[in-house]
Amino acid sequence: MPIEHASVRAVHKPWGVSDLQPWSDIDGTGDAVGELWFERADENAPVPALLLKLLFTSGPLSIQVHPDDTFARAKGMPNGKSEAWYIISAKPGAQIGIGLRHRVTPQELRASIANGSIVDLVQWRPVAKGDVISIPAGTIHALGAGIVLAEIQQRCDTTFRLFDYDRARELHIENGVAVANTWPLRPRAGPTCLTDERTVLVASRHFVLEHVDLQEASSWALVAEPETWVLVLDGHAAIGLATVSIGQAVFVGGGRSSIEVGANGLAALIAYPAARPIASLLQRLCEPSTQPAQSAVPDDPIVLAEART
Repeated sequence: MPIEHASVRAVHKPWGVSDLQPWSDIDGTGDAVGELWFERADENAPVPALLLKLLFTSGPLSIQVHPDDTFARAKGMPNGKSEAWYIISAKPGAQIGIGLRHRVTPQELRASIANGSIVDLVQWRPVAKGDVISIPAGTIHALGAGIVLAEIQQRCDTTFRLFDYDRARELHIENGVAVANTWPLRPRAGPTCLTDERTVLVASRHFVLEHVDLQEASSWALVAEPETWVLVLDGHAAIGLATVSIGQAVFVGGGRSSIEVGANGLAALIAYPAARPIASLLQRLCEPSTQPAQSAVPDDPIVLAEART
């Protein structure tokens, strides 16, 4: 049962940022960083089904869409891309685009791309820390500036850009229009509280995304699926022999492992490929001590209040 610190890959984007603190020490001054990808530390390990990311925006992303499994496989790809966002922080006025304001025909969508009115056709909405957005494949979507978010997705890097604010990058209009749902996004169920510690943010055909909030100095058993990702939003803990703090992620290859929570508690996202939440995923081992105790891992002085839900 591997428990490993995820390796981190910086992806440079024109809409990225130069300062990733407190999430990473990577310097984006010379070339803005838009995404951090968390991957298996062992490059020879089996390729995971899911990809976990952090995104940082100083400007708007392209208006884009991703293929579903059927379209992707017809093009020789293993699968499509459904994803979900958890908003970690958002500046006042920050917005996301999700779905369209009203139904259009494919011809009308092409025309809106050509004349730039697709920006007004997209349904924009404000976002704030703690918001959760599920984006099924085929949903036209975009991100505005001033947002830090965590993304979990099917492992597929195929993006069809429909509009890119004159950045002179390639567009993929024919494929994009072919896969796009040209209507408003249908409302989905909101987060569901499973226990005092566990909240299911998204449960889709492809993955489950949970938020957990564990009390300081508490002990837990994590009974993981063969692929389970844990991303720390606040606090620190020891998961098996791996110590993790804000901005770090671990990959758990299944089985049972311990979580010893530090003195600042632990807020984290947990994601795994499944169609429904796993009731036995997290089990309390003992009540936190009422006496002062030494932390399972060294105290982390960095605490990001905005990441709490």
